[in-house]
Amino acid sequence: MTYSVKWIPTDVTFGRRFDIYLDYPFFEHQIHWFSIFNSFMMVIFLTGLVSMILMRTLRNDYAKYAREDDDLESLERDVSEESGWKLVHGDVFRPPRYLALLTAVIGTGAQMATLILLVILLAIFGTLYIGRGAIVTTFIVCYALTSFISGYVSGGMYSRNGGKNWIKAMILTASLFPFMCFGIGFILNTIAIFYGSLAAIPFGTIVVVFVIWAFISFPLALLGTVVGRNWNGAPNNPCRVKTIPRPIPEKKWYLTPSVISLMGGLLPFGSIFIEMYFVFTSFWNYKVTVPIYFM
Repeated sequence: MTYSVKWIPTDVTFGRRFDIYLDYPFFEHQIHWFSIFNSFMMVIFLTGLVSMILMRTLRNDYAKYAREDDDLESLERDVSEESGWKLVHGDVFRPPRYLALLTAVIGTGAQMATLILLVILLAIFGTLYIGRGAIVTTFIVCYALTSFISGYVSGGMYSRNGGKNWIKAMILTASLFPFMCFGIGFILNTIAIFYGSLAAIPFGTIVVVFVIWAFISFPLALLGTVVGRNWNGAPNNPCRVKTIPRPIPEKKWYLTPSVISLMGGLLPFGSIFIEMYFVFTSFWNYKVTVPIYFM
């Protein structure tokens, strides 16, 4: 198997390389905007409808389960007549076994959502594609500056669930995602250096990224954890938590997490896959091809 490359000189600068893709004549096939808008509005409508029904149904239950201790007799009488999910209302807000890890993942997720939204806005209102490495630089800087959000969300949730070792939660929140990315990048960069690839990251760049994390991201995560513990750390459960955990019965095979995840994500994946197929087809317009010749 061989291949050949033919280089054609051009006077187009690096910052104007996307102009051909931004011209209207290039897009002969229109994107299915109506289909995308219809799917988006349908999801928003169904989510709002289900949320409204659940809140109207659960509002009275929340008020009943939040009664004071002097009304325990009537509460026990009501609970004895209940079935289904209402039997576990006093167990769903019990802190999990790995509370620090859970809060770190949730805090990192909140930071990632804010980071992606911020980068998208900067890409829309700015010209990040003009400079070389501008998007990657923007990601790193925005990640360091949004570390306060991860610490705030993680610290508040950890304190609301009765966590005591907040320093452990703070360290996990500040280092979980960066160290995972650093480990994967280190392996890939080692392979790139071994093969002499131009995509290998210089050692100086790695040091700069580590300094940004150590002197900007980590202190902001610490500050966010402290602020979250003090301002958003009061317990706000809608009902009381039982002191004795309720025994969990054995699950059937179709109720295991693997089967539920597969069946629950199959339909959304199929819908998104179809929509993205039309989007990419309209964007690339069948004009980007990679000829490969087998000899």
